[in-house]
Amino acid sequence: MLPLVEFPQIVQHYAPWFEAVFSAEALVQFQRYLSGLIISENKTVDGINRLFVIESRNQSSLNRLLTASPFSEAALNQQRLALLNSLEGTRLKRTGVLSVDDTLLTHYGRHFDAIAFLYDPTDKRYTWAHNLVNLHYSDDQTDYPLHFELWKPADLDRIEQGLQAAGIRLRESKFALKESNPKKWRQYLLGVWSRNQGQPEVAALYQSKLLIARQLLQRWVDENPELKLPVTFDNWYTQPAFCRFLDQELELPYVGTLAGDDEVILKRGRLTLEEFAEQLKQEHLQAVAAGGKPVFHKIGITYKGEKEVYYSYCRTHRIHNFGKQRLVINFNQPDLSDSPSFYNSNRLIWQSVGITRIRRHRWPVEVYHEEGKEEGLDKYQVRDFRAISRHIGLVAVTYSLLRATPHDEALLHKLQRQLEMELEGSTPFWRRATQAQSLWALACFIGAGLTQGQSLRELMAPLLAAVCY
Repeated sequence: MLPLVEFPQIVQHYAPWFEAVFSAEALVQFQRYLSGLIISENKTVDGINRLFVIESRNQSSLNRLLTASPFSEAALNQQRLALLNSLEGTRLKRTGVLSVDDTLLTHYGRHFDAIAFLYDPTDKRYTWAHNLVNLHYSDDQTDYPLHFELWKPADLDRIEQGLQAAGIRLRESKFALKESNPKKWRQYLLGVWSRNQGQPEVAALYQSKLLIARQLLQRWVDENPELKLPVTFDNWYTQPAFCRFLDQELELPYVGTLAGDDEVILKRGRLTLEEFAEQLKQEHLQAVAAGGKPVFHKIGITYKGEKEVYYSYCRTHRIHNFGKQRLVINFNQPDLSDSPSFYNSNRLIWQSVGITRIRRHRWPVEVYHEEGKEEGLDKYQVRDFRAISRHIGLVAVTYSLLRATPHDEALLHKLQRQLEMELEGSTPFWRRATQAQSLWALACFIGAGLTQGQSLRELMAPLLAAVCY
């Protein structure tokens, strides 16, 4: 633990951007919270509060920032994005890509508002967690979250009553499942809701992850009508209704991710994409051996300044349930010995280079989920749903400040003057650089105290107490 004697330079530098969001007292707590998210290993309210050894306060003041402060989360997010758009390196660009994804914020215990017992595909087990849906921005210079929202588990009683109020008949034979098989009852009820969610009164009964993703994208389009950026997403979000929403309602290009058991419709019948890829692979290998024209062509894309090579098939096909789509099948190895990836797009004239580049920009949202958890995305101990949502918003601010720093010449000059070292690296590097700057501030504090006649023991007592705690 590194005791803090002042706010880190990065927090001081960017705090004025948020003065209109907070009261004077709340702005101080906001700076304390951001400082702790960057510096402390313990991201809880208590852990953050104990970092400040000179101007110590009761932790209830910091807790009220999450539970009782009247600041607007929407205004906070708006200022965060305005800050990022003020810098050339982090502003939205026409070459940028939007991606949609979600992540589990895992906790031990179930005493948190709206927590659910969810399947974790990474660990292949069920766990108590919140689920965070993110709309992320990425280009070759930067990436950061745009909008985000916590998913809430379905209230089955509310859905049942709401469906019946909307005149939707539920099968009498299914009601017994409430007692005999609650899991099947949930599946049935959500199935009925899904089939009827085109009715506004039905859609309002439950916010699925797909519906949240639609709302996040709609919000972004409303705020940025002049930018028609492509949207990319993994297989879970590559569902026909979601793709139609992007294409027909938002009029946005998209690049989805198909599964091997999705089907392509050919004149001779249907084939799974795995079968189709294997067929194309054999045709390719035979053609290459005979000196003919290859089926898969070598392509190169630039991603984050690095060159990447793929072996790609690209053509317009009918995909079962999706209609006419641009289909890309990519291999990483020149002999096609690895497993293929399958991408689909609603832009039928796009080529594999562009589609692959866009799909490659889905990865940064995964990085944000990983690095955001280092900044405390899942480290909260507050139990109130609104407080949890605010904590996540403050983590997004912290991450964004670290993304802005390498593109901010004024801040870089301040840090360079103090640290006298080469300042260049990833987001974790800038977190460590901020910790180094705070260590320098602590050393200067001790040096100034000694100069003014204080004893080393006097100066170190509160610091040692904080570290021991």
